[in-house]
Amino acid sequence: MLAGVDIICFAASYTVALILEISRLAFRSGIRGAVMLGFAGAGLVAHSAYLYYRAVQATGAPLSSESDWYIIAAWVLVVVYLYLVHYHPKTAFGCFLLPLALVLIAAGCFLANPEPLDRVPASRIWGIIHGLSILLATVSVLIGFVAGVMYLEQTRRLKLKRPPKRGLRLPSLEWLARTNSRAIVISVIMMGVELASGMILNRINYSRQLARLPWNDPLVLSTQIMFVWLLLSAVLGAVYKPARHGRKVAYLTLVSFVFLVFALGAGLLLDTSHWGPKQDPPPEETPASRSVGHAPDTACCTRPGAYRRLPPPGGSA
Repeated sequence: MLAGVDIICFAASYTVALILEISRLAFRSGIRGAVMLGFAGAGLVAHSAYLYYRAVQATGAPLSSESDWYIIAAWVLVVVYLYLVHYHPKTAFGCFLLPLALVLIAAGCFLANPEPLDRVPASRIWGIIHGLSILLATVSVLIGFVAGVMYLEQTRRLKLKRPPKRGLRLPSLEWLARTNSRAIVISVIMMGVELASGMILNRINYSRQLARLPWNDPLVLSTQIMFVWLLLSAVLGAVYKPARHGRKVAYLTLVSFVFLVFALGAGLLLDTSHWGPKQDPPPEETPASRSVGHAPDTACCTRPGAYRRLPPPGGSA
C-alpha cells in the first residue's frame, strides 16, 4: 500500500491547501479552514508514508540522499505550518510557508541527487547529526525569512495607516520580532553543529584512507560563508540592542535567506562532492571495445555506475 504513495500525492494536497489559503483574500467561508487543514493534514500523512517507505526500502543509509534531504525539509516546514495554524487559525501562514515547502519538494524531485549514501557504521551517527543539523538550520532560516517578510509588510501597513487586507491577517510586530531573533539563534547553533560534525566525518574518512571532502568544495564554502554571516548576526543582536527589534532583525533574516539560496543552489547546480557525483561515471574502455572500434556495451550494467568488463572476442567471461 505504501508503495503506491508518490510525491504527487502530497504535493497536490499542499497545492490545494495553498489555493485555499490564497482564497482568503477573495472571500470568506465558514468551512474553508477545516477543508484547508484536511488537505494539509492528508498531505502530511502521505508525505510521512512516502518517507517511511523510502527509509525501509533504501539500499544504502536510510533517507541519506540529497533528494531525501529536501523532501524531509519540506515535511518539517509543513509540520511547523500546521502547528502555527492550530494556534493562530486566522493568520495566513500558509501563503508564505506552503510555497517554500512546494519549492523544496520540486528541488528534491527534479534537481537533487537520488542516490543514498553507503552504510558505514562508524560514521553513521555523525552523518545523522550532520544531516539533521543542516536541515534544522535551513528550516530556521526559512521560518525567519517568512517572519521577516510578514514584519516588513505589517510595518508598511501601519506606516501608511491602512487597514489589514481582507483574509490576510498577520501576527503582531512583537511576535514577529521575537520569532526573527529566535530563528537567527537557532540557525547559528545548528550551522555550528553541522560544521563540527562535518569535520569529524572528514577525520573519520581520513583515518580509513578514504577520499575526504575538500574545503574548497562549492557547498562547503557556501555553508561556511552562511555560518559566518549567521554568527555575525547573532553577535550583533547580542551586543547591539536595536538590532534585536524592529526592521533591522527582519533585514538580517532576509539576508540570511539569500545566503541559504546560494548554498542550496551550489549544492544543486555546481559540481560538488558533498552528495556524490551528479551523474554516473562513464564506462571504462575495454581492450575488446578498442579492438573493434566501438564503445563498451552499457547494457551489461548491474546498477548505475557499476560496469562489467566485456569478454574478449571469442573468449568467455
